Amino acid sequence: MKLMAAAVGVKTDVIGKFGIMAASKLQGIFTPNLVPYTADGGINEGELRRYADWLIARGVHGLYPNGSTGEFTRFTPEERRRIVAILADQVRGRVPILAGAAEANVKETIRACEYYASLGIRAVAIVAPFYYKLSPASVYAYFAEIGRNTPIDVTLYNIPMFASPIDVPTIQRLSEEFERIVAIKDSSGDIPHMIRMIQAVRPNRPDFAFLTGWDAALMPMLLAGCDGGTNASSGVVPELTRRLYDLTVSYQIDEARRVQYDLIRLFDTMIYSAEFPEGFRAAVGLRGFQMGQGRQPLSDKQKTDLGTLSRELQCMLSAHGFTDQPVGGCSLPAGTEAQPDAADVTAIVRQVVAELSRRGLM
Repeated sequence: MKLMAAAVGVKTDVIGKFGIMAASKLQGIFTPNLVPYTADGGINEGELRRYADWLIARGVHGLYPNGSTGEFTRFTPEERRRIVAILADQVRGRVPILAGAAEANVKETIRACEYYASLGIRAVAIVAPFYYKLSPASVYAYFAEIGRNTPIDVTLYNIPMFASPIDVPTIQRLSEEFERIVAIKDSSGDIPHMIRMIQAVRPNRPDFAFLTGWDAALMPMLLAGCDGGTNASSGVVPELTRRLYDLTVSYQIDEARRVQYDLIRLFDTMIYSAEFPEGFRAAVGLRGFQMGQGRQPLSDKQKTDLGTLSRELQCMLSAHGFTDQPVGGCSLPAGTEAQPDAADVTAIVRQVVAELSRRGLM
């Protein structure tokens, strides 16, 4: 299962200032993929492999396992490594993988970096220390220790709602002192903060990548200078997230704005309909995957309103010309650019009949 680094399709550019061969910049949409569960709560390897293939086929630029959406804190260290190993084996260089490598302490985090490097993973993402609220000096010291010892490129992960924040001076200092620290994923949704980071870092590190983890601001973040995003919605509607990225970077602003508005509606439905990330898990299930029951027990009141979520997802897919999953709720509006052909109509009819039969209505 071990893959050589060259096998992942990473383009190398020039020798960096510390003598490290610089790889291509992280950019585009990296999907923070969910993990399907078996009936007994284990990792459903077959469904995970199928899900990865589906995401790649529908246009995402890369995969991001072991992130917040992927519930990394609910897996053991061994399970986290297995998830990445499965994806590395399945992907085989078709897209880069940005693997979450955060562990409970710096020693174990560096060990995770070493293991993921042995798989040929493109880069790792490491959240700032969590549980304990640390000062900027401590956050710097933590990442500096990783920067000195990592054999793989590192993406800083700023998510201040769950972990110690990474402030702009700390990001600037780390970017200038450690060439292996190549990017930051910011999930604060704070556009001025992103602009301040870009202004502070990019003049001295033009290769440094800025990724946003907040779906509701993907378009304005890209326009502000971000290189891409790690967006949970791309695990549900990869077609639309990729379309939004392409429209924005090509400055088709009016159309991009329409897609961004639609994504916000879906994002709000998924994030507020249940405990995170249960809404996203339910939506992926509606697109045809057996996600299983999550590891976090939920009360009846916390369970997702699948009817509302199904209608929201179906309406969005129909409005943008995607008709394969799921069925019911909306029809294609007149003038939609991707009209269904005869095969599409036959498939939809079969799905509707099957759904009606399942509900005992036929």
